[in-house]
Amino acid sequence: MSLKGKLVSEINIKCDGDVFHEILGHKPHHMSSICPDKIQNVNIHEGEWGTVGSVSSWNFTHDGKEKVVKEIVEEIDEEKKLIKKKIIEGDILEDYKSFYITTHVETKGENNLVTWIIEYEKKNANVPDPHTYMEFALNMTKDIETHHIK
Repeated sequence: MSLKGKLVSEINIKCDGDVFHEILGHKPHHMSSICPDKIQNVNIHEGEWGTVGSVSSWNFTHDGKEKVVKEIVEEIDEEKKLIKKKIIEGDILEDYKSFYITTHVETKGENNLVTWIIEYEKKNANVPDPHTYMEFALNMTKDIETHHIK
């Protein structure tokens, strides 16, 4: 049984794909007002929002527990609407040696497809695959969509 894995999920959204990419890449600090039941706070620690190398922390509620993570932006491709982040500190790393989150938005007319990719390495075989984190990301996507089509 491999300890490394990759989860990929796609979800269609009705709101503008550019807006979605803008929020995750350049305005994640707005997330606490968009989905306060999931995200309590997002703070920048190094760099500027929307730049490679910037470091931010997220306070969030996952599976009924308050958690904190610190992430660094590893890649931003504005043309492809792609953002890749690496978790560098926090609760997620209690179970995983490495944890990367990539979002990609594909826009075709009124169809906007958001792809979430989680790449990870578990610390041991008893750690579950991060399906609940993927579910969290998909629910967060729905909250952003709802917020922007009101």
